[in-house]
Amino acid sequence: MDTKQKRIRVLMFPWLAHGHISSFLELAKKLMNQNLYVYFCSTATNLDSIKPKISPNHSLSIQLIEFKLPLLPELPSYHDTTKGLPTHLLNALFKAVEMSGDGFATILKTHNPDLLIYDLHQPWAPTLASSLNIPAIFFYTASAAGPFFAFHAWKKLKREEFPSPEFYINDYFMPTKSSRNEFGRTPPDSSNTEKIFQPFKHSLDIILVKSFRELEGKYMDYLSILLNKKVVPTGPLVRDAIEEHHENEKEILEWLTKKRKASTVFVSFGSEYYLSNKEREAIAEGLELSEVNFIWVLRFPVGDKDKPKLEEALPEGYLERIGERGLMVEDWAPQAKILQHSSIGGFVSHCGWSSVMESLKFGVPIIAMPMRMHIDQPWNARLVQDVGVGVEVKRGKDGSIEREEIVKVIKQVVGEKDGENIRNKAREMSNNIKIKRDEEMDEVVQEFNQILHKAGLKVHDKKVNV
Repeated sequence: MDTKQKRIRVLMFPWLAHGHISSFLELAKKLMNQNLYVYFCSTATNLDSIKPKISPNHSLSIQLIEFKLPLLPELPSYHDTTKGLPTHLLNALFKAVEMSGDGFATILKTHNPDLLIYDLHQPWAPTLASSLNIPAIFFYTASAAGPFFAFHAWKKLKREEFPSPEFYINDYFMPTKSSRNEFGRTPPDSSNTEKIFQPFKHSLDIILVKSFRELEGKYMDYLSILLNKKVVPTGPLVRDAIEEHHENEKEILEWLTKKRKASTVFVSFGSEYYLSNKEREAIAEGLELSEVNFIWVLRFPVGDKDKPKLEEALPEGYLERIGERGLMVEDWAPQAKILQHSSIGGFVSHCGWSSVMESLKFGVPIIAMPMRMHIDQPWNARLVQDVGVGVEVKRGKDGSIEREEIVKVIKQVVGEKDGENIRNKAREMSNNIKIKRDEEMDEVVQEFNQILHKAGLKVHDKKVNV
């Protein structure tokens, strides 16, 4: 057989959270365009959620593989994803995944991929792959600045030794011994720190990062030096807005069309964070006092028996007072379609990394309001401000959200002359993304070629048009 014509088969194994799965799926589509064949491995609930996002053309090169979790008394079988997962069951889900090595080994043996691409919370996966002579590469779906900051904190370097001394995290956001952060279930200064960084260390030669050089080039270079591995950006991996479909999008887009250019802010805090009553009240008052148009996506826990009606969750008389200036949307909105609309002038965001990438792809400046759920959100907020594409809303000394600060930042980013530099920088980032297009993926495939060369395999140069 002519090995140059062999099609490389990649098995992708994301963590069981929406943001991770969507990032891996977009990477799978990009790899398919480079003529790679992808086995996409996840639990039944997650696979069902992505099936509508895979076109007939994609299905020719993306095969879904079910990953079954072992049965645990404390974890109902339908809780095989973090979406809608009660907080008290999170540790049980981690435990189930950690116990699933034998099942995953069977998947590797059955499909025998040429390459494994794994995620943050399965540090045992590359060890299994290595035992079967399958090269394994870590795909980090958040910012490069985050783990670089964590490595410095772990090594107890002084802030002055960090490449950007202004890149710091307020004490309120620092994890406690009982909290779980983006790197696992324990904070960076715990006795378990070594385990936190295993996914980075086990990756063969390179680490893939969902980012681009114009945004994080210096942090990628610094992280590469610390890890002694090449850090390779995949680009923002934002789902095409055309692929989004929902029953309420017509109403939302018609409402937006009636607003002036760049006069409206989009407000959303991700698919897996639910505002407390105090947070919700402060944000509602801040939006009202800002006198800016807004679309606010408000979510409540799935299956919550005490779930309030929308009007009950807001200050009394709120919907009447805001009138046509605000549009309240419950649970879901077509985020990409909203962000690319000309009426949007800012994004009030928790700074989940996928939301940051979407905002920058469409040139929308960010009003950063990170939450304590994941430590990467405060890092992302600092990065957004450091780069000049957004402004972070300052919190009170006790970490509380203050309505006056919300008003101040919204007006700065959307309305004031002082915000013009921020708006221009966001548009500049968007233009860079459009210019680069497939350059990052070309580099990714080149790196794959080098890794697989030892096995006598080479990715066919011909791309697939989708």
